[in-house]
Amino acid sequence: MKTGISSSLLAVVLTLLTALPGAATDGYFATGYGVKQQGAGGAGVALGGDSLAAATNPAGMFFAGDRFDLGVSFFQPVRGATISGNLFPVNGDYDGSGRKNFLIPELGYNRRVRSRFSLCISVFGNGGMNTTYFGGIPLFGSGRAGVNLEQLFVAPTLAFKLSKRNVFGVSLNLAYQRFQLEGLQNFASAAYSIDPANVTNRGTDSAFGAGVRVGWIGAVSRSLSLGATVQSRTHMGKFNRYRGLFAEQGGFDIPANFAGGVALKIRSRATLAFDAERILYSQVKSIANSGTNQALLGSDNGPGFGWRDITAYKLGGSYRVNSSLTLRAGYNHSGQPFAATETFFNVLAPGVVKNHVTAGATVRLQGGREINFFYLHAFTGSVAGVNSIPAGAGGGNASLRMHQNSAGISLGWNKE
Repeated sequence: MKTGISSSLLAVVLTLLTALPGAATDGYFATGYGVKQQGAGGAGVALGGDSLAAATNPAGMFFAGDRFDLGVSFFQPVRGATISGNLFPVNGDYDGSGRKNFLIPELGYNRRVRSRFSLCISVFGNGGMNTTYFGGIPLFGSGRAGVNLEQLFVAPTLAFKLSKRNVFGVSLNLAYQRFQLEGLQNFASAAYSIDPANVTNRGTDSAFGAGVRVGWIGAVSRSLSLGATVQSRTHMGKFNRYRGLFAEQGGFDIPANFAGGVALKIRSRATLAFDAERILYSQVKSIANSGTNQALLGSDNGPGFGWRDITAYKLGGSYRVNSSLTLRAGYNHSGQPFAATETFFNVLAPGVVKNHVTAGATVRLQGGREINFFYLHAFTGSVAGVNSIPAGAGGGNASLRMHQNSAGISLGWNKE
């Protein structure tokens, strides 16, 4: 391990804060964290791995050893909407992919302390959402329309071995998020908002917050392990520039989530893992409140995106071909976060993909170095609106569609 790695970590973290992307997968959460895990469908609650494992289960850091990881993923979501049956001359297809190419950075550093403890810091994007309708959406307003939501965690982590078979971990999740919205001028009036001047086209606003994640991994036998993890709701500062848009005067906390997993080693070469994760979008009013609420935008019960809690299922496998090569594959399926009656405001946030397939590999080099790869494809998801546009806006339906591709590479260094 190079001695300069730890001394330069802070500078790299600050650099990543200026390079956040927008993405969407399991709702707006990432399918997995770290290039290795993403190659296996995001499954990893009952496994260790690299120094990004804390993002899934902080207990996994105990098994990572002394290592440093630095990676980047290329993410390409393609999304759009169709408006039909409206009384005004706005029916037609709208392309929301004015910006569709993003880079998502990640890094982690883990160090074993004595025989029972590991200390780690992981930096990763939680997910996010981006749409860019260059031609605008006339029902919403004039000019370019769209949103950009970006979230990043810096997670100092302690993992410790409590007994021969049980490992626990805890992470302090220090969160940073930023948001921008354009093209919603039709709702920037006292008839719709408690603060019309802070609804749309207010530039980028940002907020900081904190939460915790705890986790456990237990060995049932030499070949079978179980894992569980819980992340608290991350309480964030408010988006003051959009206090007239989001419920609770600009509130936008990051929802809690919890997951369980199982990992099975088959002989010495193959491992299968399965996770089930529950994301509690209903905790956050600005996300969960129905878009049909009659309250004013920005009020405590103001309209939101109508998102509900979802469960994501993740199945992954790895196979060690030889001492230099490991292959991975996986599948991820998530629930649909909103009903067909809630598609109107979700034109701005069409997180409708549900099925993902992944592949990945690790190539080990000399000196404890390795190169990791992954590829993900999210099949086209769609939601056809059902009476989703309010009568006051001309009625009819907004139907949404999206598919995604992603690929990533990371470099890892293990202390030998």
